[in-house]
Amino acid sequence: MLALTDVHAHYGQSHVLQGITFEVGAGQVIGLFGRNGVGKTTTLRTIAGWQSPTSGKIVFDGQRIDGVAPDAIARLGVGFIPEDRRIFPGLSVDENMRLGLLQAPGRKRSEMREAVDKAYQKFPRLYERRAQMGTTLSGGEQQMLAIARVLVGAPKLVLIDEPTEGLAPQIVDEIFLIINELKSEGLTIVLVEQNINWALQLADQIAAIERGCVVFSGLGTNEADRETLLERISV
Repeated sequence: MLALTDVHAHYGQSHVLQGITFEVGAGQVIGLFGRNGVGKTTTLRTIAGWQSPTSGKIVFDGQRIDGVAPDAIARLGVGFIPEDRRIFPGLSVDENMRLGLLQAPGRKRSEMREAVDKAYQKFPRLYERRAQMGTTLSGGEQQMLAIARVLVGAPKLVLIDEPTEGLAPQIVDEIFLIINELKSEGLTIVLVEQNINWALQLADQIAAIERGCVVFSGLGTNEADRETLLERISV
């Protein structure tokens, strides 16, 4: 579903990604791990088109997307849930969520209505607050809204950056169940998450990133690979 080959990216003179290479199959979850500042978020931003790569190749569902505009990548079926959630001020919960419909243009009204209804079924708390301003929601509810907004766009691949950052433990458990449900529904997911034990329960594949490079990759279901990952990212 997704393959990165020797991807480099810069912020000005700063060489952030220095040859990122990994791939993930359809319906799988890959967890990207490492200390802050090693390039995990930049990797997601580059896949989504928010950051242009300076070299390398990104192939999504058989099509090269490196250097493609972010709106075009979204319409191909790539949903991005950034760490800051990007809830639009001045818009209600319902209006924020319906913006996700722009990711999949050309659908019939009945199909769009069905996508919104399905999202509300998955997030009944958002339905109760649908007329409320999105930015007045709690942190956990805003994270749910960010996920729901991507889902109404019918993505094939979802990039999720630090979904539990700053959330209370009870809400973290809810977000875990939501992402696990997305996995069971067959979505392909690239996950960046500092809560390692939590993320390892979801990941089919794991990768450790240091200084903009993947320095270790393995299977999330393999105990030896998990131990090696923990050793690499704790150095």
